[in-house]
Amino acid sequence: MTAEKTLVDTLVVGAGQAGIAMSEHLSRNGVPHLVLERARIAERWRSARWDSLVANGPAWHDRFPGLEFEGFDSDGFPGKDRVAAYLEAYARKYAVPARTGVDVRTLRRNEGRRGFLVTTSDGLFEADRVVVATGAFQRPEIPPIAPKDDGLTQIHSADYRNPSQLPEGAVLVVGAGSSGVQIAEELNESGRKVFLSVGPHDRPPRAYRNRDYCWWLGVFGEWDAATPTPGREHVTIAVSGARGGHTIDFRRLALEGITLVGRTKSFRDGRATFHPDLAENIARGDENYHAVLDRADAYVARNGVNLPPDPEARRIYPEPACVAHPILELDLPKAGIASIIWATGYVADYGWIQVDAFDVNGKPRHQRGVSSEPGLYFLGLPYQSRRGSSFIWGVWHDAKFVADQIVIQRQYLAYRDASQRKAGA
Repeated sequence: MTAEKTLVDTLVVGAGQAGIAMSEHLSRNGVPHLVLERARIAERWRSARWDSLVANGPAWHDRFPGLEFEGFDSDGFPGKDRVAAYLEAYARKYAVPARTGVDVRTLRRNEGRRGFLVTTSDGLFEADRVVVATGAFQRPEIPPIAPKDDGLTQIHSADYRNPSQLPEGAVLVVGAGSSGVQIAEELNESGRKVFLSVGPHDRPPRAYRNRDYCWWLGVFGEWDAATPTPGREHVTIAVSGARGGHTIDFRRLALEGITLVGRTKSFRDGRATFHPDLAENIARGDENYHAVLDRADAYVARNGVNLPPDPEARRIYPEPACVAHPILELDLPKAGIASIIWATGYVADYGWIQVDAFDVNGKPRHQRGVSSEPGLYFLGLPYQSRRGSSFIWGVWHDAKFVADQIVIQRQYLAYRDASQRKAGA
């Protein structure tokens, strides 16, 4: 017997911010489509974030063009549940045809004809086109150096919720990007002893001269940068919208009680070792910070913009002892460390896509989301078209481009030459 299949013109996999934006543009262009989501709309914002997480950009910036955050300060930073509710409201506004609770398991190319066969927990789907809108944060990555110690609680930042989740004792947070820094701050404020492993990073000002960093990136034209700055591809960004938004300063964190260490090197016999790069990493972060301030000042002077001076932003905190005399080795039991939180990012997971659309590193081969495999598209990738692609507003613009390409291809495939037109008359 042949399994029954649901036929779809365009299938969108994922109902997060990318899938919702994609659906809006497909609907505007009259493209029949269906969105499949393994859990609920905006599920990652609901269940893959810690309780106190807020957006890293202000509400006036991190939103779709067609809807504002109702009843919320436009300069504020909405919490994760508020963002999830916003995305759900947007899906309702544009009648996104989402089918939730459907796990997509495999995607294969049809043989000898166009389109794809998609196997799901809800049966088979056949689609002429598929948009993979599963985003960039798919599988949490814990590096292989993680200790094999049953006596330690080890979780990824994706699984962290709040301080009460962890056993009593000190905590080592590995990774000082936005997630690691915000989690370390929260643990420290809760009374925990915290060690924070700091690698190479950028630490832009949260705001300067009455303008948020997102605004400065906009007037600098940085949101449209097509690729990361050479040599900075793997440098994390330490920025926070927590507590109304504030600039991350690692010296201040140390003065508030967090012990800073360099990049984590290894674990062995209950001891952790760290690279001797802490002072260098902090110094380079300072260079990035002051470069932004200098560029902003130059922009104000050159353009005659009426923004007040902000001398407090250039304040430098005293060098803490943990930076002047860095810890290179730490006895975990002696330091009372009972938990390690790995704020070490994510890796892509496309194992379910069984088509030739990836390079040797497993990354999609694409041009602005248009895959090398005809009929397959990607959305929500970092730098898919520009620096802003990973933001809510950025993915909306990328979705518009991808939708336009789908419309073009549908028009080509709908073309009939004279003989075909005559035969069909």
